[in-house]
Amino acid sequence: MAKQIQPVNIWVNGSVKVAEQFTLRSINDDLETSATFYYELKEADVTTQDSEGNDVTTQGSVIAVGNLGMDGESYQDWGNQSGVDINTWAYDWAAGKLNLTII
Repeated sequence: MAKQIQPVNIWVNGSVKVAEQFTLRSINDDLETSATFYYELKEADVTTQDSEGNDVTTQGSVIAVGNLGMDGESYQDWGNQSGVDINTWAYDWAAGKLNLTII
């Protein structure tokens, strides 16, 4: 599930694109000391209406991707915060690493 972020301008092939969505996936976790996450920054989804008046949503294009490694204290803290969902914690951690603001 994508998280909405405060818009970020990204230079892509000679023009500026605006990322408004952030997705994060765990792609490797050794279950002891470290995990690797894959992220995407995407343009906003666009909803229009077809000729019959039905809403049609077009997914925003992916404009930046990368990987983030979590280890050490961050890895130990992941999932150990009382009352905090582990997925929300991971999104917040990754957003902090990428200087993004989830809204």
